[in-house]
Amino acid sequence: MLIVIPLLISLSPFCSSNPIQDTFHQCLSTNTNSLTQLPNIFFTPKNTSFTPLLNSTAQNLRCIASYAAKPEVILTPLHENHIQTAVICAKKLGIQLRVRSGGHDYEGSSYTSVMDPPYVVLDLAKLRGIDVDIEDGSVWVEAGATVGELYYRVAEKSKVHGVPSGLCTSLGVGGHIVGGAYGSMMRKYGLGADNALDAKIIDANGNILDRKAMGEDVFWALRGGGGGSFGIILSWKLKLVPVPETVTVFNVGRTLEQGATKILYKWQQVADKLDDDLFIRVIISTGNIPNTTQRTVSTTYNALFLGDVGRLQGIMKESFPELGLKKEDCFQMSWLESVLFIAGYPRTVPTSVLLAGKPAFLNYFKAKSDFVKDPIPEAGLEGIWERFLQEDSPLMIWNPYGGMMGRISESSIPFPHRNVIFKIQYLSTWMNPEKEVMNKHVDWIRKLYNYMAQYVTMFPRQAYVNYRDFDLGMNDKNGDDTSFVKASYWGTKYFKDNFNRLVKIKTEFDPDNFFKHEQSIPVLPLKSRKGQNVLKRFKHKKGKKVIHH
Repeated sequence: MLIVIPLLISLSPFCSSNPIQDTFHQCLSTNTNSLTQLPNIFFTPKNTSFTPLLNSTAQNLRCIASYAAKPEVILTPLHENHIQTAVICAKKLGIQLRVRSGGHDYEGSSYTSVMDPPYVVLDLAKLRGIDVDIEDGSVWVEAGATVGELYYRVAEKSKVHGVPSGLCTSLGVGGHIVGGAYGSMMRKYGLGADNALDAKIIDANGNILDRKAMGEDVFWALRGGGGGSFGIILSWKLKLVPVPETVTVFNVGRTLEQGATKILYKWQQVADKLDDDLFIRVIISTGNIPNTTQRTVSTTYNALFLGDVGRLQGIMKESFPELGLKKEDCFQMSWLESVLFIAGYPRTVPTSVLLAGKPAFLNYFKAKSDFVKDPIPEAGLEGIWERFLQEDSPLMIWNPYGGMMGRISESSIPFPHRNVIFKIQYLSTWMNPEKEVMNKHVDWIRKLYNYMAQYVTMFPRQAYVNYRDFDLGMNDKNGDDTSFVKASYWGTKYFKDNFNRLVKIKTEFDPDNFFKHEQSIPVLPLKSRKGQNVLKRFKHKKGKKVIHH
């Protein structure tokens, strides 16, 4: 049964010439029994707070530029019931909902849109409760809390527990886990989604469901099937994992002049085979050769080891001596401090910065992703360097797999990228708001992506759903239901064979396709659904004796 508590919106001061804003506001007000004034919940573009609120957790400046679409309304719920009411009203009025927890969607689909229908943003930033239960080995965390806040609250209760989740500390937990959620402990414990125990969501009818109520199929779909397709995540229950009181980290940089190409070629051969306690990612960028104006490519080996420096040195000497790791390169610290180190904060920054829930910096960017099964030869790497030196601020991050990631089946959750050496994240960043500047940088990254096709996975060329990329394809712009065949083009890249199961679950759980965005999971057409039902009935009858009267 649905119980709706007061939404606490004042009817009297609200007046607009916009029919969508008016009808949405009226519906919200009609579904409540209080006119208590609380103006900090319902925002239209006429509110002076609207733009600062829209921009508050928009992590990609490209998605809030003057040429990007803006919502009709931003609603900042204080309680679950407010979200229920918003869902009921949006469905009744045919308004598209976008839901933002941390604003890290790479194409901004949680707060902007390239589709035609008008839309409303539900910003969950005020729902950020965290309940750590060390005895149970779990933590409940609300969707609007950041990964940094989650880590801080866990460490506050225990120095020997952690959560295997993201590297970027300002990620909103709601949308992070639903895409898979990888981090520096993935080789030891798997993804955040692999360690999800329960969830609370609101479905298209406004009902609050936990794992038991939603059923195992929907719970499976939520763990890596991407955000915005099945419901609104209210909170996750995540497993706590053991971490040592002291861990070891290092950053070791090597430029082309220091043999970066050969070292990176060797890294590809060992990265996924190293001890499960060791995570070494590579951050690739450009810079000047010291004391010159000549540009070069720099590779930084950014690592977490769940153990002491002595054991780490032994592993590195045996498996990856080419890097030349020295004892003075290594720092020992708590797991919580390592979160800041891996995220790139200076060592002088206190861990309390994690409670701010804000990124260290913002920029305009375009990103893409790939997965690699066979080492890229040195000649291939040199082709990358050539292209890197043509771009202003290029960035690649190579993230190692192996360990626990390779021991979990591709169909265990929707996230299918298991049997690979590493993942590539491509980024081009800039600070100029002009559209022509954006086009130039986007063109560069697309050309690099085309060049890389020969070195990455094929059939499908895999991509990570939390590095959303509209270049891979989109649902119909006019908001109509997209065909399964069309959606498969990008759906199989993100989910491989799991896409078929996601479509079936979506069709049963949200048949009206209420939760929709540019790359949401589509529903099967009505004809196909009837065929499915006939097939089900046939199978059901086949297993029983049919008595004719």
